[in-house]
Amino acid sequence: MSRYDERTALVVIDLQNDFADPAGSLAVDGGEHVVAAANREVRSAVGDGALVVATQDWHPESTPHFAKDGGVWPVHCVGGTWGAELSPRFELRADAPRVRKGTNGEDGYSGFTVRDPESGKEAPTGLEGLLRGREIRRVVLCGLATDYCVLATALDAVRLGFEVRLVADGVAAVNLHPTDGERALAEMAEAGVVIG
Repeated sequence: MSRYDERTALVVIDLQNDFADPAGSLAVDGGEHVVAAANREVRSAVGDGALVVATQDWHPESTPHFAKDGGVWPVHCVGGTWGAELSPRFELRADAPRVRKGTNGEDGYSGFTVRDPESGKEAPTGLEGLLRGREIRRVVLCGLATDYCVLATALDAVRLGFEVRLVADGVAAVNLHPTDGERALAEMAEAGVVIG
């Protein structure tokens, strides 16, 4: 039985050059394989009439998110640069919706929310409204990276009342600490995300 139908959305998280390409500034080990898995899922979703949405980090040149400005991450996914563009190997239709996050310097881990790095105040992205407008009940997630943006998006989706499934071979972790990816998968499963 297919995991897709008209009440399901495939949300592909941050398959951008800086993460998915070995030359990217924050390349995730295994990112190239995630692109192949995402393409398989896109074909299946489109074939079954499901919505396909892509998220993108889209940072300004300076943000407290970056190490040079007091954060923890190298400069990555600066809006309008090669690194911020979706992988050219990712087979996303040109008319597929894209949700950009971190555009005003926020921490943009989740596809659903961004957080001001100084005040901690959260604000929604356009993703929830897009899904509610299409009467989506279930989301299937894949993309980068398991232990940050995928985890945050999955937990937000559960909190917002969506049924959530994670494509097990469609994610890869940054692993700042060696078991971060495993811990993220366990946290998602405990929250009710179906992994498989």
